[in-house]
Amino acid sequence: MEKYKTRTIEKSLNSLIGNCPVIMITGPRQVGKTTLLNHFVVTSKEKINYVSLDNLLIRSQAIEDPELFLRTYEPPLIIDEFQYAPELLSYIKIKVDQARKNEMFGDGKEVGTLYFLTGSQIFQTMKNVSESLAGRIGILDLYGFSARELENIEEPIFIPNIELLKNKEKVKMKSTGEIFERIINGSYPELNNDKGIQREQFYETYIRTYLERDVRQLINIKDENKFIKFISSVAARTAQEYNAQDIANDIGIDSKTADEWISILKNTNLIYMLSAYSNNNIKKAIKRPKIYFMDTGLACYLTGYINYETLEKSAYNGAIFETYIISEIIKSYTNNGKDPRTRLYYYRDTNQQEIDLLVFYDNTVYPVEIKKSANPGNTAIKNFNVVKKFGTEIGNGTVLCMMENIMAIDENNYYVPIEYV
Repeated sequence: MEKYKTRTIEKSLNSLIGNCPVIMITGPRQVGKTTLLNHFVVTSKEKINYVSLDNLLIRSQAIEDPELFLRTYEPPLIIDEFQYAPELLSYIKIKVDQARKNEMFGDGKEVGTLYFLTGSQIFQTMKNVSESLAGRIGILDLYGFSARELENIEEPIFIPNIELLKNKEKVKMKSTGEIFERIINGSYPELNNDKGIQREQFYETYIRTYLERDVRQLINIKDENKFIKFISSVAARTAQEYNAQDIANDIGIDSKTADEWISILKNTNLIYMLSAYSNNNIKKAIKRPKIYFMDTGLACYLTGYINYETLEKSAYNGAIFETYIISEIIKSYTNNGKDPRTRLYYYRDTNQQEIDLLVFYDNTVYPVEIKKSANPGNTAIKNFNVVKKFGTEIGNGTVLCMMENIMAIDENNYYVPIEYV
């Protein structure tokens, strides 16, 4: 049996336990949400019950008689695949409020955490969660393994402050070939163990399951082949600005359908939409978000890449390399219980000035470029002066690249090996 691998998000989970009556863990299928909670059950001193709504009979009861369901399965309770029965939310709220009332006016027993919810979809549940469980719930997002998790190295949030980076433990240095092998293999736990699972077989099954259990529940798609072509078209555009009309023209749908389908990919956590940065001081900023697949292996599968050597030499290599780095940075935030949407942006304007990533930390903006090169050259920082228009404090600039060591470009900007992400 494969040994459990520690997840960074465990610290965030432990900080919520006892303080939030309800904890929800969302994320794509097969990233380890259930495994994470099963590990918590095994190590907990308290008995915690478990039920999965994958079971059709149990799901039926949860939908048709939520009150009976919650009487049958007593808290503390893990409800796996919770998105299948959002009807439970209002009944969970009643249970939580009653427990709080008893704590305050009754037996004085502390409420603690009553319910742990997991789901691969946030499309249906998040609006209901915000309405029903405001002030009662802690929400965590989990993705596949980060490089630091795979190597059992501490994973703080990525802050490009050069003094912080100099004191940060590096991930083990890898050759370009080894990096692209990791990129094409992806981050799903099943593909990062010793079971010898075939990558193509895994992703083929993954897409089939995704269509059957996620997409069909959200919308009625008459032509599944067209939806697969849509996902593949989006994967081919990872690290690019989202243009609904461009994708729609590519696969023969209208832009409204493209917007509807992209929201499904976003809300089932397959992609991340990196917001464009703008404020009142910037007149020509473009506001379209950029698309990033959160699993590079899935993006490579959908675009037809089988061999990492072919991938490394392809025209796709720059985009997928950038996707890999951005996804690692996003994971560093979500794994630590932080919302990347308030901290990470990119910049582009009508003058074609672009910065791959802007990291906002402590009221300071840090411009970041990502280059698949051991010697990017000074042109990598040519657009960093744009941040002077933002009206915020400006930190050092960073060029994440394939150099072996941190090296100053000038007094304010640095080359930084990707192993510091």
